[in-house]
This record gives sequence, C-alpha cells and structure tokens, in this order.
Amino acid sequence: MSSEFSLVETEHGLGLQWHAHPEMHPLVIDFCEGANAYRALHAQVKDEAIARACGMAKLKHPHILDGTAGLGRDALVLARLGATVGLNERQATVQALLKDALQRLQRDDPKLAERLYFAGDHCLSGDYQPRQPIDVVYLDPMYPKGDRKHKAAVKKDMQMFQHLVGADLDADALLEPARALAQHRVVVKRPNHAEFLAGVEPDAQVKSKKHRFDIYLRASWHGPL
Repeated sequence: MSSEFSLVETEHGLGLQWHAHPEMHPLVIDFCEGANAYRALHAQVKDEAIARACGMAKLKHPHILDGTAGLGRDALVLARLGATVGLNERQATVQALLKDALQRLQRDDPKLAERLYFAGDHCLSGDYQPRQPIDVVYLDPMYPKGDRKHKAAVKKDMQMFQHLVGADLDADALLEPARALAQHRVVVKRPNHAEFLAGVEPDAQVKSKKHRFDIYLRASWHGPL
C-alpha cells in the first residue's frame, strides 16, 4: 500500500485513511448502511441498466463474477436483485476493506451474505475453479482519468479510491479470460466515450446517462480473441 494511505479501525469498520486529506473521513465499505446500501435495497431490475445488461430479466438468480469488484457497489445491487455474486479484487488494500465489509454483513444480514462472497484475487488468471458455474462475468476496469471537469464531479470517496488504485492498464487482457469463464455473457461497463475493450465490438449494449454496458454473448463467440 502507498505511504499516502493507511488502514485504520473505525467505529463503523475497517477504513482507508488518505493522509494528504485529513479532513476526509476514512473510506469504509458498508453493505448495510449508507447511500449505496439504500440504493441497492430499493433497486429494481427494470430501473437498473446493469441488471438488464447482466440478463437478470431472463436469468433467474444468476451466478455472477464481478471481475473488478472495487468497492463492491455494483455487486451489492446485483446481489440485492437476487444474483449470487463473487468478488474478485487484485488490489490488496481494497481486498482488506471488502473482506471486513463481508464479515460485518455476515453478522448484520446473513441472508444477503449468502449471495455475496469474496471469490479471490486471481479469478481471471486462467486457473480459477469457481464453486459453481458462472453465468455472467462483469467487468468495470478503472478508466484513465478524464478532464478536470470530470474529476471535480467525482465524489470524495471515489477520488480516494481512484488515487489508490489508478487505471487498469491491462484492462484489455481481461476480456478473453472472462469469456472463458462465462456460461452466458460478459458485460463490460465503459464511459460512453470510451473505445471497446480490447477493440472487440459487443453484440449488444445497454446505455445510461454517463456509461454504457457492452454485452458479449456466448452464442456469438467463435474461438479466442
């Protein structure tokens, strides 16, 4: 972990402290409380672009691998909507935050905890053996930082997260192993202006105001990329 950050115990759980900004509260992942938890609790498939992209209108209780879990916010929405979601996260500090949040979830909402679990840090490395077949692999790689106006619009907790993690410079390499795992589809979240992951045109898209979800259906796959 960068010397700019440290993990600290808070009254709400394990938190990430950014030393350059002592005025900011430590970043704590909470799957039961706060704005993100509230949004997930009240989510409906028809209103959530990510859920429609993942095929949740047709797939009943799918098993989804979130290949770039980050703070787990998208995974929480999918789990609240009935999916079982495995979290794959490579960054060790973020792993620690996720695992702490999952432990608290076991205590506070055991039923939800059954649908949200830490899958590992190398699930897209080629030798991962999932505990059950994976219907959908979801990818939301960190995109290179945008212009100043865009940065100013990013909430403080995401500023902290983005500064810690940085861009996923190997994002293009995630698509092929994701396709190898997914039984039904791969879904890639991208900014609306971004190029396709690995330059591969998707079979379909679901668009929202700021992002789009590129959908790669297994039925259209013809060998490796």
